[in-house]
Amino acid sequence: MALLCLAQFMLIADVTVINVALPTIGEDLGLDGSGLTWVVTAYTLFFGSLLLLGGRLADALGKLRAFLAGLTVFTAASIASGLAVGGGMLIAARSAQGVGAALMSPAAMALVTALFHGPDRNKALGVWAAIGGAGSAVGVLLGGVFVSGPGWEWVFFINVPVGLVALFAVPALLGNSPELVRRSGAGGSVDLAGALTLTAAPGLLVYGLVQTRDHGFDTPGFWLPVIGALLSAVVFVAVERRVREPLVRLALFTRRSLVGGSTVMLAASGLLISSFFLSSFYVQHILGFSALKTGLVFLPVAVAITLGAHAASHLVDRLGWRPAGAIAFALTAVGAALLTRLDASSDVWTDLVPGFTLLSLALGTAFVCATTAAMNGLPHQDMGLASGLVSTSHELGAALGVAVISTIAGASLEGGGPGAAAGTSGFDHAFTACAIIAAVVAAVGALLLPAGRPDPAQGPVMPH
Repeated sequence: MALLCLAQFMLIADVTVINVALPTIGEDLGLDGSGLTWVVTAYTLFFGSLLLLGGRLADALGKLRAFLAGLTVFTAASIASGLAVGGGMLIAARSAQGVGAALMSPAAMALVTALFHGPDRNKALGVWAAIGGAGSAVGVLLGGVFVSGPGWEWVFFINVPVGLVALFAVPALLGNSPELVRRSGAGGSVDLAGALTLTAAPGLLVYGLVQTRDHGFDTPGFWLPVIGALLSAVVFVAVERRVREPLVRLALFTRRSLVGGSTVMLAASGLLISSFFLSSFYVQHILGFSALKTGLVFLPVAVAITLGAHAASHLVDRLGWRPAGAIAFALTAVGAALLTRLDASSDVWTDLVPGFTLLSLALGTAFVCATTAAMNGLPHQDMGLASGLVSTSHELGAALGVAVISTIAGASLEGGGPGAAAGTSGFDHAFTACAIIAAVVAAVGALLLPAGRPDPAQGPVMPH
């Protein structure tokens, strides 16, 4: 259990640990704002879009084999990321990390559920869920420590000893268990066409959005990828309707609670990760903070996510999903609105941290609200697929959110030291967009969530 949680911790930390290192990576590898956007989105894009395929491969290959295969790819890609001598190599290695994570994460969770039964399983899933918050919180601090110490490369190299320990120790401990090694008959057919189109659709959309930073919305660089994304989505639906064992059973999308919870998760993840992305550049480029000091600034913000998640279950039990979701996103909008006042002379502790902490606390609540709503009332046989869809929404929301917000921030992300010439207007516009998006989700998006409260008879539903 400790080894599996450590491996999952590594995957989650890699989403936030990179944010603190981005300005330094940009300077060393000559990456502009668009390139740095891809450093973040390449990982989350492949992680999210291939998660469902990873779960299916865990059935086809066996849980333990799939876990070890994903861990091997992730560890090798981490080495390549740390050794990157150019932006293209780093983005390619980050993409490979996402592929490894997509194979490894669902297999690791499947191993946890297979290892424990009854009350012990609920305890194990509780620990597993807590890893998400801990990974986010520690990730921002580790990013500052490594960049200010041995160098940004160690943001990736730290994964290597963890990966090697798990690679040898996990099969030594579990390799004799037939249940964990054997293949599942249900996983015999793998929907590769569905997986490719599911990856292509958000990938092309993100590419088009990133292109608008330099070329605007009225150029082929934007419209052609967007049209390609729409066509990929249409092909995905057509494939899923005809293939014998689809990656996603389209009938699930008739469940309003699942669609609503996944949509809310998409918005919450996009708002949170893009806010980390923006704040990292603001603190380091505009205020001139070191990476270590930036990590310390973000630590209370990351802890607030965990506190919000812990408070969420009580709020949902008391008020129900819709009021809890509306409150969470209304507070997110307030927090983002407070961040629109930032300029080159702002004080980080009085002008940035309060608004960012409020935003993070509220989104921590939104994550749990979205997950429990999506899983509400599902039959047992659909739980795994629904959990995969929610996790996919989480990762793809991060990719899309960073792409949109970095486009709005524009030249303000280029930086160049305290009081950078590009100014802070881009940050104001981007945080204003975050506030508007959060307000819209509070007013309209929360209606996608189911009415009522969770049924105590179903027991706790732990977020992936």
